[in-house]
Amino acid sequence: MRQAQKIGAITVVGGGIAGIQSALDIANSGFKVYLVEEQPSVGGIMAQLDKTFPTNDCSSCMMGPKLVELANHSNIEILAYSELLDVTGEPGNFKATVRRKARAVDPEKCVGCGICASKCPTKVPDPFNGEMSERRAIYVPFPQAVPLVYTIDKSVCRYFTKGKCRICEKVCKNKAIDYDQKDQIVELDTGAVILTGGFRPFDARLKPEYGYGLWPNVVTSLDYERILSAAGPFQGHIQRLSDGKTPERIAWIQCVGSRDSSIGRDYCSSVCCMYATKQAMITKEHEHDAQTTIFYIDMRAQGKGFDRFFERARDETGVRYVRSMISRVLPVPETDRLQISYVDEAQKLQQEEFDMVVLSVGLCAHPSTMDLAKRLGVEVDPFGFCKSDAMDLVATSRPGIFVSGVFQGPKDIPDSVQQGSSAAACATALLADARGSLIVTPPKVEEKDIKGQKPRIGVFICHCGINIAGVVNVEEVAAYAKTLPGVEYASNCMFACSTDQQKEIKRVIDEQQLNRIVVASCTPRTHEPLFRNTMREAGLNPYLFELANIREQDAWVHQGEAGAATEKAKDLVRMAVSRSTLLEPLHDFSYQVVQSALVIGGGLAGMTAALAVADQGFPAVLVESAEELGGNARTLYYTEDGASPAEYVQELIKKVESNALITVRKGAEVVSLMGSCGNFTTTIRYHGQTEEIPHGVGIVAVGGEEYKPEEYLCGQDPRVMTQKEFESLLAKEPEKAKQFGRVAMIQCVGSREPENSYCSRVCCTSAVKNGIKLKELNPKAQVSILYRDIRTFALKELAYQEARRRGVRFMRFDADRKPEVKANGAGLQIALHDGQLGRPISLEADLLVLSAAIRPRADSKKLAETLRMPLDQDGFFSEAHIKLRPLDFATAGFFLCGLAQGPKFANEAIAQARGAVSRACTILSQKEIVAEGVVTQVDAALCRACGECENTCLFEAIKVKQMEDGRKRAMVNEALCTGCGACNAACPTGAASLAHFRDKQVNAVIQAL
Repeated sequence: MRQAQKIGAITVVGGGIAGIQSALDIANSGFKVYLVEEQPSVGGIMAQLDKTFPTNDCSSCMMGPKLVELANHSNIEILAYSELLDVTGEPGNFKATVRRKARAVDPEKCVGCGICASKCPTKVPDPFNGEMSERRAIYVPFPQAVPLVYTIDKSVCRYFTKGKCRICEKVCKNKAIDYDQKDQIVELDTGAVILTGGFRPFDARLKPEYGYGLWPNVVTSLDYERILSAAGPFQGHIQRLSDGKTPERIAWIQCVGSRDSSIGRDYCSSVCCMYATKQAMITKEHEHDAQTTIFYIDMRAQGKGFDRFFERARDETGVRYVRSMISRVLPVPETDRLQISYVDEAQKLQQEEFDMVVLSVGLCAHPSTMDLAKRLGVEVDPFGFCKSDAMDLVATSRPGIFVSGVFQGPKDIPDSVQQGSSAAACATALLADARGSLIVTPPKVEEKDIKGQKPRIGVFICHCGINIAGVVNVEEVAAYAKTLPGVEYASNCMFACSTDQQKEIKRVIDEQQLNRIVVASCTPRTHEPLFRNTMREAGLNPYLFELANIREQDAWVHQGEAGAATEKAKDLVRMAVSRSTLLEPLHDFSYQVVQSALVIGGGLAGMTAALAVADQGFPAVLVESAEELGGNARTLYYTEDGASPAEYVQELIKKVESNALITVRKGAEVVSLMGSCGNFTTTIRYHGQTEEIPHGVGIVAVGGEEYKPEEYLCGQDPRVMTQKEFESLLAKEPEKAKQFGRVAMIQCVGSREPENSYCSRVCCTSAVKNGIKLKELNPKAQVSILYRDIRTFALKELAYQEARRRGVRFMRFDADRKPEVKANGAGLQIALHDGQLGRPISLEADLLVLSAAIRPRADSKKLAETLRMPLDQDGFFSEAHIKLRPLDFATAGFFLCGLAQGPKFANEAIAQARGAVSRACTILSQKEIVAEGVVTQVDAALCRACGECENTCLFEAIKVKQMEDGRKRAMVNEALCTGCGACNAACPTGAASLAHFRDKQVNAVIQAL
């Protein structure tokens, strides 16, 4: 029977960060996307957050560019205020049935002007702001909403409840109000489905002992996010709900709705410890004298950079941490304060009063996603999260339907983003043959010719929530900008990167006939491409845009100096305006993409990446420094949930080595890298020979290695070994392992130390699973785990519970009072001060197992220098942005995954590897790539062919050549030029000049200052 042709479209269900990432990756890889979101607008919980950790980035700023790209993408159709009812058919040829709910507003006519809401007489509590403010019956959920279309809440609208009013219909000039609008059922032809339905915060009313809903000054963590937000109910001013006063003492209570078997929430919600830390730090930024206290059980800072963030909060910012499980909160009626009782480190009962209590609520599976899973025949676990394969986090029980984000289980933003890309890779691999069959090329806007025109500059000053406006007087800066030469228009706005503000910029360009734009906001690293694209859509050359960074370079570094910061903002704007007057139109150029990939590293992540590239239909070269593939996964014999990475990797090796699209080079090292995104040439050396490999993208997956401890008698006594060695013993020699009757384990060996201030993420779970394994072999064995914090985050908490049920003992020690180990003949003597009992104890052990850190590979630094890729302060490869670009290098065209990026579990490395391939396919799927016009240009009249530029260029992008007229001069290969400017500095005559950064432009900035 002939198989039906596959459909080049994918339906993504859920408009949170995971769904948005999936949609953008898919659309940029050559497929049509239907993005189905139940709410009136996309954005999810991310839209409600104030800032993120550890970067301290404004969530609105982070989401802004993604939402704008989403809204403007010609191959993404957003079906907001809709729900997926059913999916029939088979993978590659599904039919999705969607109900588009009636907004009572025509989305084709609504322009989001807001007049209807301003005139609506009905006010109701606003759920977006935790019901601490009001919205109208006709509303948009939040200022950056996409699509920016109003919706009538029929449950409170006077017309729908009482049959009268219709004011919004009268004031709407576009006649967008349609009270008779009905739900529509639409059917979508789609090849695959990705479920990213997100979560619902735990309802704190289910824990009445904490007083949420009873005492006004008890709020949830999400409520507090809105209190902190400049776009929130109190414009970023922290205040008590009872009287509006600024709280002096605030407490956070952790694990509300998490790690709690009494309410069926046994799992850890993974993110609560860190968002409480973030909120406490931001509180200290807002109110320097505020006292912030976090009551916690275990501090779970298991993500990249998280432990260092926690230590900074504790040691530098002054956030107070108290290890205690709080049982209740009592009101103090006379003062509206709240009393908390707890047992301190000295085992004494203490009572304290606080002005406000924040409940760190957990993440729960959303009821709508559970209902959807049931309709689609997708299995969920007892907590309502989607079941996935232990080694494949994005696979569901139904082929062709994938999952990502918190619907798969509790996780933080980077994991959601990575899994969003991973699900995209799996879905597009399924439909690789249909790539490009349904895409639409966006129309090009004709560029205006500004030649001969005097500068007409528009200036937009961004509040950036409270990030800028909390320090800088933006209204004063905007008024000052109006006085600068060449400025025809200046204003201030809440979020310059929002969808509606991009429309406003284009409108002003047209009305005021502007030919240059200056935006004073945040870093160009994340936002310059967004504003350049807006310029392009407005008909202006994108290089006539200038960005003044008044956030990182001003507001953030001068938080206590509002007056001086405002004056500095004026300086930065004046400098930007001066430079903009000399900006010249530049034109991007295109070149062919080499549609193949280079994968460096042949471990679990590297092989997964190579195979994923091949599944997309592109060839890959896999370079491994060892003489065999497999890496660390060869000795991962079992996981806490029953998988076997060692067996998995053996099957993976067979698939890789037998795949016709994959070329494997073992015993090889990378010697050099030349070229740019889409057109690289890498030279490798193996077995005494060299080879040049042309490729369009590169994926770094070089892995990590176990720290070899020197402490605790390791290497001196055979009864001391690492967890990795112990796991091998349990798997290969179970009869020998079961003879050990007394086994002790020490955590954080080589991790969370001043010189290695990071958590290795996997160690606690490794200790727990190995403890369980030994108990299975010998139930009478005495297993003791000595720890600082147990970090069995998310559903790994269930393994921790299982270990305790089997009798594994857990004893806590402090970092400054580590255990002491001595050999005493027949056994080992371990002395420690138990932090729970508050007294010293002594253990006898037949075997001591050390949970050793994961370290970067020894050769990572050399590779980083060869590739010119950055390492972080711990020696792991550094991503472009820890939250929103965790798979990308800052250098376009290169991506990273696995232990090269940081410590992680095997299934996380697999998901990350596929995610990196998804990102890579946004380049590989193109025939040509458009490169920026910011490249070196050579003035032939000044060039004397001395060769200094050629000697300086690391990329071989500029060479002295003989011309047809017999003269020699330097010539630039634009495809290889990275715009670094080194040749400009070396040129003795000034012939080599970097476009967009010419001397006159730089001098104009200096002179303006």
